[in-house]
Amino acid sequence: MAGRSFGERLTAAVSARGPLCVGIDPHPALLEAWGLPVDVSGLERFALTATEALAGTVAVLKPQSAFFEAYGAAGIAVLERVLAMARQAGALVLLDVKRGDIGSTMAAYTAAYLADDAPLAADAITVSPYLGFGSLEPALKQARSTGRGVFVLARTSNPEGGTVQCSRGADGVTVAQSVVDSVAECNRGAEPLGDVGVVVGATVKPGELRLDAVNGPVLAPGLGAQGATAEDLRRVFGEGVRAVLPSSSRDILRHGPTPEALRSAVEAARESLVSILPQMSSS
Repeated sequence: MAGRSFGERLTAAVSARGPLCVGIDPHPALLEAWGLPVDVSGLERFALTATEALAGTVAVLKPQSAFFEAYGAAGIAVLERVLAMARQAGALVLLDVKRGDIGSTMAAYTAAYLADDAPLAADAITVSPYLGFGSLEPALKQARSTGRGVFVLARTSNPEGGTVQCSRGADGVTVAQSVVDSVAECNRGAEPLGDVGVVVGATVKPGELRLDAVNGPVLAPGLGAQGATAEDLRRVFGEGVRAVLPSSSRDILRHGPTPEALRSAVEAARESLVSILPQMSSS
């Protein structure tokens, strides 16, 4: 992928379309709520309807790979179509795969999602640093060379995450803060924004992490169904974070199956964010 860096492309997309990432999560309960069968045909109808409705209006779409993988090869084929459709409509695709391994295995994951010729290549992916931040180097290197991005899990929105992420090392720094600091080092000096982001739930305690030096995007899941509101974003992230990218999935998707209703839900969510996150508002 020649041309601009991921940080440049994300900055431009958010400036044009506003600060919102929408998940494409074909959860069985959502398929049923849309009146669709919980099988590959229902998955296809759900995922393609949502993508077609939203890819032309949101900055970032975030398909959750697990919900496609659950249907085997046929589900992966649907995911490939989602990736292609989203790109054609101008949305950036953040593929939520949360991969994390070592050595040649991590390099293989990297080839699957970040190489230019990969069928599942996305604009960015989520990765887990909990085999050591250094284990992510194959993904970081590949992303730099192909103009893609990586979002590193730091402080996630699930309650169980704190057991590991809030633990402190011998230096007194939490595991989550050490991840944030490592990401900040990767992005040092990047303009207008680094290519390595962090994932920090919108439900975490205000002041729990120092994020002002990240110089990269902060993906903030938890908006809507997990209980976080637009006002919570102001409390958690304050004015010091340059690029908060709130993420909402079920709270948007539950308005389907009509494309008009999905787009209206996105517009309402986006309007609630513009006054909260002026640094990421549309121009």
